[in-house]
Amino acid sequence: MANSNRVFRVGQQVQQAIAMILQREIRDDRLGMVTVSDVEMSRDLAYAKVFVTFLFDEQEKIDGAMAALEDHKKMIRMLLGSAVKLRVTPEVKFQFDKSLVEGMRLSSLASQAVKNDELRRGEDKKDESEE
Repeated sequence: MANSNRVFRVGQQVQQAIAMILQREIRDDRLGMVTVSDVEMSRDLAYAKVFVTFLFDEQEKIDGAMAALEDHKKMIRMLLGSAVKLRVTPEVKFQFDKSLVEGMRLSSLASQAVKNDELRRGEDKKDESEE
């Protein structure tokens, strides 16, 4: 249990450090506004899966931003090593986090369903008043 708690805490530190590195150190127009939404660390702290989201939702821009992250991976890892003091600096793997996009899509569908339901109720009341 203590080991998994340490993995979680180190993951949080890595998440904060990478977010700061992306915000302050990496200058690439392809990235735009990038958010580090989560980090999953391996049990031995040698690997970090970094989940990122972007402000835009066009697939070609997302692909370009992911390519930019891959291009800067070595520099990010070097800066991460100086920001987080670990015996071994974790190998970083970036992955696009689709949960935000899916959440927005589901929210939009729910809003549309409520709007359609209200329209239908309004038509039903109008029909009843005409009778």
